[in-house]
Amino acid sequence: MNETQAKIESILLLSARPVSFHKLGKILGLKETEIENEINDLKVFRNIKTSGIHVIVANGAVELGTNPNFADILSSMSKEETESELTKPQLETLTIVAYRGPMTKPEIEYIRGVNCSVILRNLLMRGLIVEREDEIRMQNVFTLSTEMLRHLGLHGVEELPDYESLHHNAKISQMLENLLVGEKTEEVVKEDEE
Repeated sequence: MNETQAKIESILLLSARPVSFHKLGKILGLKETEIENEINDLKVFRNIKTSGIHVIVANGAVELGTNPNFADILSSMSKEETESELTKPQLETLTIVAYRGPMTKPEIEYIRGVNCSVILRNLLMRGLIVEREDEIRMQNVFTLSTEMLRHLGLHGVEELPDYESLHHNAKISQMLENLLVGEKTEEVVKEDEE
């Protein structure tokens, strides 16, 4: 495995969803054809009988997955994970999504101060949240699922206790505004460098 493949693997490990060749090319400063070649080499390295991690490619996007040979072991573990109680970090993330949603992954991570990829993936697997594309923000956002609302006996998030005060909390709004300003500053710097 070369350095580019290691970088691709790291990006995929942190991502909660498949990453397009185009996006990987942008991040790594490579052409899509170069990314495709690196991914093909990574597949040769990873997609072997003795590897627990496999590279899955579909529709011009790539993600890390598990070796299909271990599906029986993983299904029992997955069932246990989705049926066990939520952890404190999962509850915190779910609460943030409930009261401040729709929220992007960077916004959630900014509030929590840690990477939330695995937590978001777990909440998605449990059907507690949903992910959809926000055309205005041009990013995916997370909201409570209708299943979760039904489980809570609510018709909408507005019925959550103290929803208005927490949804419009000035301190959190300022934090998110600072994040947005920081992202715009980064974009300007990147454009200036190009």
